Amino acid sequence: MINSLFVINKQGKIIIEKHWRGIISRQIVDVFNDECTKFMNSLPGSMEESGGLSIKEPFFTRDDVPPVLETNKYWLLNVLRNDLTWLCPVEREVDPMLVFEFIHRIIDILTDYLGDVSESSIRENFVTVYQLLEEMLDYGYPLTTEPNALKEIIMPPTIINKMMTTVGAAAGVAPKFPQSMSNIPWRKAGVKYTQNEIYFDIIEEIDATIAANGTVVSCEAHGNVQANSKLSGMPDLSLNFVNARVIDDVSFHPCVRYRKWDSEKILSFVPPDGQFKLMSYRASLSPYQAMPLQVKPQIMPTKNGGRFDISIQPRSTDGKPIEKVVLILPMPKSTTSVNATCNVGQYMYDPTNKTLRWEVGKLTQRDRTPILSGTFSTSETNPELGMSIGLEFQISMYSVSGLKVDSLRLFHEAYKPYKGVRSMTKAGKIHIRT
Repeated sequence: MINSLFVINKQGKIIIEKHWRGIISRQIVDVFNDECTKFMNSLPGSMEESGGLSIKEPFFTRDDVPPVLETNKYWLLNVLRNDLTWLCPVEREVDPMLVFEFIHRIIDILTDYLGDVSESSIRENFVTVYQLLEEMLDYGYPLTTEPNALKEIIMPPTIINKMMTTVGAAAGVAPKFPQSMSNIPWRKAGVKYTQNEIYFDIIEEIDATIAANGTVVSCEAHGNVQANSKLSGMPDLSLNFVNARVIDDVSFHPCVRYRKWDSEKILSFVPPDGQFKLMSYRASLSPYQAMPLQVKPQIMPTKNGGRFDISIQPRSTDGKPIEKVVLILPMPKSTTSVNATCNVGQYMYDPTNKTLRWEVGKLTQRDRTPILSGTFSTSETNPELGMSIGLEFQISMYSVSGLKVDSLRLFHEAYKPYKGVRSMTKAGKIHIRT
């Protein structure tokens, strides 16, 4: 049960305000902004216990603000996406995951309608945004949240549709309600294509923590199966995977019949028309298969500075090259200058954020080992080290978990669809200790 929704820009100003069950005062946004400021100016518990330090800049940023903030009267549930804060004040007991899931569903729907959810795109399409919020929730409870069903009621904001809406409103003509609604909420009725095809993208992100000696502390892959359906009629599909049992914590689109998956590990579903997320999952990885790249950092402190040597060694990825390799090395806050050299790619030091970004580019096992070495100077005699190195990369046509599509069968339609499958593995949250 959701009372109200406020959309706030990065200056703390309200750009969208919608109430479904009574009206909550706009002053709650000022309370939320004050709570965010209070949190960002606070110190971690360990630093408070040790007496704290004199820090000129806030220790936390807006990204670190907890998703749930407690006040005297409300629980402030918030989601930060693209510099916009989506705030739902909750007065009574409610499942917070329901609120968060609904907020993300609103953002996904608006992305489908507007292409880019930003302050400018929302301001240009106020009417469409408020119409969608009105249809998606009824007296605080989710009602219509499927894009295909919403598009039957609310037209996407194209130039022609805006002209038709304006002319109809000026003439006093009500918008035409769809005559034929599908009995399946996520799929339109009467869909027709000259070429029937469906595409699947298996996208996996590796989240890992690596010790300084190269030992894998924790590692797992989080994956999504994105689909793009261009099939006529009302197709009923059965999708079989290779190594389906390697994945856990599976979450499905409402179109998937869960009992079929639970008993046979087969995805049986009637797909929505167009793009949608079919499923998401988690896969545990063994220490060896975990990381396609092995990073060996060596950071040695000296008086008023230090020296660093970092090498990157690619591992086996079934012959697929590792692309867009980027290493991010944070420097001590007291760093004054950095001098470095690299034998592959290029690096750039940001003196404002105190980070060194090394763009390696494309790597294969046959390439020479990329090495970055250099020195840094600090204003402190003994600078605090122990930074955590970040890593980015991307591998096309490769699934680190081993999940692959085996076969696709179609029922209730006479045609044979074309099936396209792509895989991609990329870095998620990777922390390499030094």
